[in-house]
Amino acid sequence: MDIVALLSVVDRVEAPTALAPLQTDATGGGIFALLVTFLLTAVFYAVTLHLAATFFIGDVPSQRAAYAGPVPAAVSILLGRYGIESIGFVSPSLGIVIVLLATLVADAIAISVSYRISWRPAAILTALHFAFAAILGFALNNIFGFF
Repeated sequence: MDIVALLSVVDRVEAPTALAPLQTDATGGGIFALLVTFLLTAVFYAVTLHLAATFFIGDVPSQRAAYAGPVPAAVSILLGRYGIESIGFVSPSLGIVIVLLATLVADAIAISVSYRISWRPAAILTALHFAFAAILGFALNNIFGFF
């Protein structure tokens, strides 16, 4: 078989025009994906907050971390998804700093209200929570390769 006949056969093969239903994303990228992301992020923040609070305060009930966990999750998801895109003059690196600071402030407020502590211990616990979340996030990323 010569090369011209082989190339003419390859040219007649058409690429599929549509994806099969089993090849689409499981979440679909809509509200369900946003809800699952929020729930997983809230659980992650609650677990890391409970670890940090146990290290800093001592024996504390885990319900307090469950009350405070959804607050930074909601702030980080909403600002990360919609806050930077709607402001045209903010660069992506400055947008990351804005989202990080807003998440830390919301986390400090939620910690202060949930654990009924003043602002100074809440700021220290927020810094510990950030450290625990960063360390656990990096470790999970290295294990599972999320990014």
